[in-house]
Formats: sequence, structure tokens, C-alpha cells
Amino acid sequence: MMTSNLRDNERIDDLQRNGYKIIQKTNGFCFGMDAVLLSGFAQVKQGEKAIDLGTGTGIIPILLEAKYKGEHYTGLEIQNEMADMALRSVALNRLEDKISIVCGDIKEASSLFGNAVFDVVTSNPPYMNDSHGLKNPHVPKAIARHEVLCTLDDVCREAARLLKPGGRFYMVHRPHRLIEIITTLTKYKLEPKRMKMVHPFVDRDANMVLIEAVRGGRSMIKVEAPVIVYREPGVYTDEIYSIYGY
Repeated sequence: MMTSNLRDNERIDDLQRNGYKIIQKTNGFCFGMDAVLLSGFAQVKQGEKAIDLGTGTGIIPILLEAKYKGEHYTGLEIQNEMADMALRSVALNRLEDKISIVCGDIKEASSLFGNAVFDVVTSNPPYMNDSHGLKNPHVPKAIARHEVLCTLDDVCREAARLLKPGGRFYMVHRPHRLIEIITTLTKYKLEPKRMKMVHPFVDRDANMVLIEAVRGGRSMIKVEAPVIVYREPGVYTDEIYSIYGY
């Protein structure tokens, strides 16, 4: 184990795929089920280039590289400390030729990379649009969960600019904002094509939604069978184990 890659209060976790590992904080923001589900829902075809907006520790590009034969993956992250962790995780897995990590602002993504340069854009953006009650709006957890530094509109606008015509945008979000999500996507000519609800248990309401939208696509959406996360408390369903790669 390459512990020399670690800073204070960090650990290395095994991703259970291709022998890949990821560096995370022992007491800070860590990737969750939403990132894993998004990596299972998104598709990157051979020869395609993909970018993840707000990549955090780089979990989504690393998982996508493990699953697909895309030509190259990029992660964009505004927080220096998170981008540094992502860079070190890429190096830990010897993926420097396949994954690039860039420290920059989602709101300026198309200025950084240019228009119509990616086949695939993914994002696990902040879910909450109300910062009420935030004691410190600049701590990593707040930035990851609340629209402190970027909004849903920013993410959809930049995804549309970055994508080639016919390119695909994959996003995980919360069902209570679904109307706003669809309205914002179509505002930027990102046509929703696939949608999948995620339920913690079979008898519980959905708490996440996965959406694929196509730049310039025609209006028709397929609502796929939902994902059920747990068979019983603490026991994943077969679908979740297969997404994890077990």
C-alpha cells in the first residue's frame, strides 16, 4: 500500500474493481451510493471522451475507467484539496494516461475546455438549493451538498456547451426537484431520454433519480425499472452488488 501518497487524516479505500483504490478523508466528505449508481447508469463507449463536473475525489472517472473503454476521462473540481486527492488517487492507480484532474470552476467549464469537445458529461451536483442553516458555506461538505458555488442551471448550461451534438449527459439528483431538472435540461437543448428512480427499500419513496439527456435529441423519454438499494437493512440487492462489481 502506497501510504506515502497520504496526507494527515486520509485513508486508502479499496474500490473492489480492477484492484483500484481511492484516497479519502477519514473525517470529511466521502463518495456515496449516488456516485456509484451514476457510474453504473452512465455509459462511455470505446473511443469516447468523458468529463465529470464536480468530481470531488475523482470517484466517478475512476469507476468509469474501470468499467468502460473510453479514450480519456477528465474530472473538474473547484476545491484544491479535493482535486489534489483526486490527482493522487489517479497516480495511485497508475491511470495518468487515462484520467486528467483539473482544478477549476464548473461555471467556467466551457471556457476551460472549449465547446463541443466531449462525448459524455457526468455530474453528481449539489442537491440542495437552500443554504438556510449552513454554519460555514465554504466547508467541503457544504459545497458538495448545497448550491453554494454552482447551481443546477450552471451545471446543465456548461454540460450542453461541452457536449458534441448528440453527446450524452448523465446526472444523479433528487426526485423533489425533477420538474426543475427537466425544465432546465430542455432549456439548454438537453433532451431527457432515460430516467431511473432509486428507492432505498422496495416499499419506500424514491430518494434519488438518474437521468440521461442527449444534446439536440428528439423528445421521447424511457422510464426504466427502478433501482432498489437494500433487500433488508444492511443487505444490498443483487443489482447493487453487480453495480459495485462483486
